[in-house]
Amino acid sequence: MHLPDLVEIVGALLILAAFAGAQLRRLDTHRLPYLVLNLVGAAILSVLAALDRDWGFLLLEGVWSVVSAVSLAGLLRQRRASARGTPGRGAATGGPDAA
Repeated sequence: MHLPDLVEIVGALLILAAFAGAQLRRLDTHRLPYLVLNLVGAAILSVLAALDRDWGFLLLEGVWSVVSAVSLAGLLRQRRASARGTPGRGAATGGPDAA
């Protein structure tokens, strides 16, 4: 097995671990572990898709990466706001970190 194949399998396993964890209620889709697994896995697969010029797969994984990155950035903003004692978006809107 070649290195790119192993890297591709690792990327897929990261996304599948996040998915399985969420489906089995072991991972919260709004928490750091889930978002990091998705972001890293999708980013790996995006790079490989771009190198292979696999445009449909690049679109799928690229969007998956962007959505995961935006969600992760929002979570980190909430954590920083909470650490400073100011309400984050989750608390203000009744989101997952409220209550």
